[in-house]
Amino acid sequence: MTDIDEPAADLVRFNRATMAYDRTPALENVDGRVVAGEAVALVGPNGGGKSTLVKAVLGLVPVVAGSVTVTGRRPAAARHSVGYVPQASSLDPEFPVTARQVVLMGRYRRIGRLRRPGRRDRDAADEALALVGLTDRAKARFGTLSGGQRQRVLLARALSARPPILVLDEPFNGVDAVSQEALITALEQAKGAGTGVLVSTHDLTVAQRLCEQTCLVNRRQFAFGPTEFALTADLLRACYGGQAVELDAGRLVVTRG
Repeated sequence: MTDIDEPAADLVRFNRATMAYDRTPALENVDGRVVAGEAVALVGPNGGGKSTLVKAVLGLVPVVAGSVTVTGRRPAAARHSVGYVPQASSLDPEFPVTARQVVLMGRYRRIGRLRRPGRRDRDAADEALALVGLTDRAKARFGTLSGGQRQRVLLARALSARPPILVLDEPFNGVDAVSQEALITALEQAKGAGTGVLVSTHDLTVAQRLCEQTCLVNRRQFAFGPTEFALTADLLRACYGGQAVELDAGRLVVTRG
């Protein structure tokens, strides 16, 4: 990939940040950063603040203490620097567009909504589809794709704009093994091109494979640092209220009980 915007030293910086809804803190004292060419896993139980932190990076949740900056600016002023990838299940699969048309939508952040996509935009869309392994499905209607394929199309849409930062909300939930591997491969290539990645996930194995850093949260920050030190059984038990266990071969999972 080429033509990525010039990144700042810290693409995203959390400086003892506290986010709130209606003045009630939802997530407190987050301190860490996302840098170019690395991925940060955002890990924690449901309701623990992962979505709140994602929304803070997008400028959709107020920061009531400390600060969050994106490429050195307030998040609301830096939205064009962020490629956001929602869960595929949040979109209407009946929307009558092809996979390629969905990916082309990502180019509007560069060309504006009033301009028609040109050759360069179509090439960028095709390149992004190739990165997620869906060149052969470019003309397929979005709603006919599997859940995993739709998630890959949404990643391609974000990649087509070539942003310095990717923010992904639970992209691995419910996807098949082939799509999971395709997503990981595409994100690794994006990192290699200098993109910073913040990915919310419950899949600790994926976090260990993909992410150099992990932010562990449950209403507050439990850890923010190298993944091998953040995803320990002790820290996971503390964060998940004693629900974390370690299985064979060092594979960490979270269970109830």
